[in-house]
Amino acid sequence: MKTFNSINSYKTSKKSIVTIGTFDGVHIGHNHILQKLVYDAKNSESESLVLTFFPHPRMILQENNEVKLLNTITEKSKLLENIGIDNLIIHPFDKEFSRLTAEDFVKTILVEKFNIQKIIIGYDHRFGRNRTATIDDLIIFGKQYGFEVEQISAQQIDEISVSSTKIRTAILDGNITLANNYLGYNYSFSGTVVKGKQLGRTIGFPTANINIDEEYKLIPKNGVYIVKSLISGNNFYGMMNIGTRPTVNGLNQTIEVFFIDFDSNLYDQKITIEILDFIRDEQKFDSLESLKKQIEIDKQTTLKFYKKQNF
Repeated sequence: MKTFNSINSYKTSKKSIVTIGTFDGVHIGHNHILQKLVYDAKNSESESLVLTFFPHPRMILQENNEVKLLNTITEKSKLLENIGIDNLIIHPFDKEFSRLTAEDFVKTILVEKFNIQKIIIGYDHRFGRNRTATIDDLIIFGKQYGFEVEQISAQQIDEISVSSTKIRTAILDGNITLANNYLGYNYSFSGTVVKGKQLGRTIGFPTANINIDEEYKLIPKNGVYIVKSLISGNNFYGMMNIGTRPTVNGLNQTIEVFFIDFDSNLYDQKITIEILDFIRDEQKFDSLESLKKQIEIDKQTTLKFYKKQNF
């Protein structure tokens, strides 16, 4: 897959079959459109092209909107590449771009830049200045400029019954199983292992403290989770705590992972944590000994989960 950082950096002599959207999560609903895009491109000797945006348009157009995203740009790119997309354009979204009229967008970008043969789009897609143009306008432009418009119907979308918003809600509710089913893969995040206060070592559960660089990445609610991570080519499983460590009067949110049957130095390494299930909410214990006993219970819960899943 070829990746371009703006519309202006993309050039082609081939016809393109295009879709447009934020595609946050690249979930099973998105796959319906994306797989159709890849299939049609291969069968018409064209190239598939996804136009997406960063920052997310809501971050720019809605004041004080601190929307958290399911995917970082790197994660989204990998997911789209795995589907088989030929070209990905990640265009910087700003207020100037948002003021482009619908016809200017079609003529100068879809037709002149993308050499469009066909666009595949959701039934509720809106575009152009103030998002006033609809799928009906796009069909009229298609007839005018000579490209096909394929609409993914409301019925097809409703049959899948999934959205990025539903997935975000599930993750924030701790409903990881539902979120992973909607995504079609395990929700994950990547971060660098940094030194913490090493409290876990004193109670027999040394943890890797994860620092996430992308502030816009959605972090699940505080609590204890079952996780896995690929480290040096091997999968290691364990428990993750997200929270403020109330038992020791912590104030700042931390992300700590205890890997079962693992005892190596991970400091300064970047690792990816896949979240498999939610165990319990974070709670305050009356002593470190009580905390240790609960973590042992969490460990047994985790081991039972892995046994059941045949890991």
